[in-house]
Amino acid sequence: MSNNAAERTLRCVAVGRHNWTFAGSDEGGRRAAAIYTLLETAKLNDIDPQAWLADVLARLPGHPAKRIGELLPWNWRPPPKLAEAA
Repeated sequence: MSNNAAERTLRCVAVGRHNWTFAGSDEGGRRAAAIYTLLETAKLNDIDPQAWLADVLARLPGHPAKRIGELLPWNWRPPPKLAEAA
């Protein structure tokens, strides 16, 4: 058994650790951790994190709060334009 894949995934965490000490506050650090978690979850679900984030940020202002779960990486479906390009 090997944990090389896990170590490669966490390499960016080790590289960024020094920068995160300047997140501004503990709350800023928690928010950064949440965003990194969502981006990595998108990758694990075979979703382009940049496309997912751009689409979610564009949809968020008009999206009903009751249906926010639809925008999470494991439920997200790209809009037709993004789906055709892939």
